[in-house]
Amino acid sequence: MTEKKAVAKQKKPNFFARFGRGFVRFFERIINAFKNMWRELKKVTWPTREKLFNYTVIVMLFMLFMMVVVGLLDTGATSLVRFLISAGAGA
Repeated sequence: MTEKKAVAKQKKPNFFARFGRGFVRFFERIINAFKNMWRELKKVTWPTREKLFNYTVIVMLFMLFMMVVVGLLDTGATSLVRFLISAGAGA
């Protein structure tokens, strides 16, 4: 029990010492994050030029398809709202 009291009575470092350690740890954590990111990027299997071109074409075609779909939905919704407004105004 006396050992626990001795451990509990240890003096805390002053504010400036704690702030300095926190400041140093802040930059160490940033540096470690970049080191970890670099290690992970080394593990990545990058696509070949041909695959990258194929993937780009697929994404562009999908975007074009979705633009047409959203455009048609927008046109239909606009026509419906105009019809409802004109039907309500005529009544």
